[in-house]
Amino acid sequence: MRIFGTILAGGQGRRLGGRDKALIGLGGQTLLARVAERLEPQVERLALSANVPAGAYRTAGLGPGVPVLPDPPPGDQGPLAGVLAGLDWAAAHGADWLVTAAIDTPFLPCDLVPRLLLAAETAGTGLAMAASGGRRHPTAALWPVGLRDELAAEVAGGLRKLGVFGAARGAALADFATVPGPDPFFNVNTPEDLAAAEAALG
Repeated sequence: MRIFGTILAGGQGRRLGGRDKALIGLGGQTLLARVAERLEPQVERLALSANVPAGAYRTAGLGPGVPVLPDPPPGDQGPLAGVLAGLDWAAAHGADWLVTAAIDTPFLPCDLVPRLLLAAETAGTGLAMAASGGRRHPTAALWPVGLRDELAAEVAGGLRKLGVFGAARGAALADFATVPGPDPFFNVNTPEDLAAAEAALG
């Protein structure tokens, strides 16, 4: 069983003044470095989904062997397009599954992959998404590579929301409600969120 990972970093960062979230600093590291540090040990290979050349990220914690995957044409189609780019890459390298995580989740669980896999296998759905605090977090998900053609058709038809796609296919939920400390899927979307994340680091 081969599981690859993709960090989704294609957002515009509008509520952070248009800053590239991957390059934002938190506790002496970039958000990119923090998320990669947590996800990379859990997968066979890691990629970054972004519409910026790889060179912009090499000094921000992106390993030399980690590819940067642009959205499929016409580009800028939301996070589902980033997932599709990841699935295309994973399929080309013989992977069975792709795990995705958002660039703005610095407290991402270090057991994300096994718990998503357990949820998918237990439910028999193949597709699983994380949950915490009574909320789904569809960017933190396990995707069977076999869903690639179906997802491509949905993206081409204008679908943009991960949660809608997952709910329509009965995605299993991996509940992280009992994890101590900050919400493991806390999003850094605003300057206030960034300050709260800094405070959580102590």
